[in-house]
Amino acid sequence: MKLHREGTIILLIALVLFIGLSYVFCSYFPHPFGAMLSFSLWILYGFMIWFFRNPTRNSNSSDRCVIAPVDGKVVVLEEVYEAEFLKEKCIQLSIFMSPLNVHVTRYPVSGKVIFSKYHKGKFLVAFDPKSSELNERTTVVVETAENKRVLFRQIAGAVARRIVLYAKENDSAVAGQEYGFIKFGSRLDLFLPLDTEILVKVGDKTKGGLQKIAELK
Repeated sequence: MKLHREGTIILLIALVLFIGLSYVFCSYFPHPFGAMLSFSLWILYGFMIWFFRNPTRNSNSSDRCVIAPVDGKVVVLEEVYEAEFLKEKCIQLSIFMSPLNVHVTRYPVSGKVIFSKYHKGKFLVAFDPKSSELNERTTVVVETAENKRVLFRQIAGAVARRIVLYAKENDSAVAGQEYGFIKFGSRLDLFLPLDTEILVKVGDKTKGGLQKIAELK
């Protein structure tokens, strides 16, 4: 199983720490209490390894395909006004990620990155409607070969406190290719043109980098 580079330092530090704690638990705590504490640490470590997994995924998408940017569940699908960059009404499609989902974030469309920005903010729970505008987040806009502009945001939640963004302005975006990572959370918002054909509904689960969730007109 391939692990994401963002987890390397965390996993190494946790490994050293857990080895030390396991020695203390097994040496100085009565049996079987010490062994149980040590075992629980390694269960936690196994979860951490699982969290930072980075499966290889290749999508066969056309220029008009919108690929799911993350694993998760569709929680919002509505018409909104996007005020930061697009300055127009769009379809907002939001996907919530649980701690058990893959947390790699991928480009939903192919084209050119024309905007990329990090915003400091709060850490409201990710399903709060205000989190899209108030939480720590990033905003990226890709313009497709047919001049369609698609905006998407990584959003931190109550648990997620670290967003990693690799996308830079003038980068070439390839649908399904990694552009960032959200550590221990949380949500991704997509803002699509109003005439986009949506292929999912609220409650549907998504598979990042593989699943076609919409088609641009």
